[in-house]
Amino acid sequence: MSPPITWSPEVAPVLLALLLLAAYVPRWIRVRRSADRDDAPIWRLLSWVAGALTLVVAQGNPIDKLGDYLLVMHMVQHLMLLDLMPLLLLFGLNRVLMRPITRRVQWLEQRVGFLARPWFGLVAYTAGMWFWHIPTFYDAAARSETIHLLEHMTFTGVGFLYWWHLLRPIPTRERMTAMGPVAYMGITKITVGLLGALLTFAPSAIYSFYDHRVEWWGLSPVADQAMAGALMATEQVLIMGVAFGALFIRGLQEAELRAQREERLLDRREAAEREGQAEPVDEEPAVGGGLALRASVAGDEE
Repeated sequence: MSPPITWSPEVAPVLLALLLLAAYVPRWIRVRRSADRDDAPIWRLLSWVAGALTLVVAQGNPIDKLGDYLLVMHMVQHLMLLDLMPLLLLFGLNRVLMRPITRRVQWLEQRVGFLARPWFGLVAYTAGMWFWHIPTFYDAAARSETIHLLEHMTFTGVGFLYWWHLLRPIPTRERMTAMGPVAYMGITKITVGLLGALLTFAPSAIYSFYDHRVEWWGLSPVADQAMAGALMATEQVLIMGVAFGALFIRGLQEAELRAQREERLLDRREAAEREGQAEPVDEEPAVGGGLALRASVAGDEE
């Protein structure tokens, strides 16, 4: 008989979520009450709050406890920390909301060198997923709380790094242009999708940790593993689809802003040219008039 599972969040994730809210909400309220009100829409606040709650849900029971019995539930936890939470938190940010720390972020970007480049985010994301699903390391993390924490910190860290380069809440030195984001996500979909396919179609259970566990929902270790692999592959398709949509919308907005800037620059250039042509015309009569006036005065004096 399966043991009962109740919901009881861990203390550390709750405290971290409260810190995230304490850091964000006052800043959002300040911007909302300022002239930059449009840069603090309600949906950004809701996205940040949802990201903080995702951390609590992912690290608490029943998801965390079920992960001790089901690989598919452990996969749910991993994907929430790797993709869902970073995406929700990053959607809550923009350059106005991050203005107080923008220079610090840019300073850090300059100091870490290649670690701030998109290709490193891509490699870290893929390598992190493959590394922690190697049987030796996965089983070690499942049996040790310390290694398990390190595993989750890895997923959260590489997830933030990966999605940061795509969403770019603030301007960065290393940015992808043209087809860069498409290639960035396409490569990830292939490399992580292969891992999902491997888990889905493996003829036997890969992870010994689940061999002698109580069965849940009548799932054998092989069926459980196949569901976990299918979930990974499906999530990659869905999450990448959402990201493509967000990038497309942002691309249209940036194109519109560029067109508006170019139009303003053209208007200023034309205005400057008109002023440059008008100035000699305005000055010549003034100069001529001055000479004529002086000559007239001189003639009268004579």
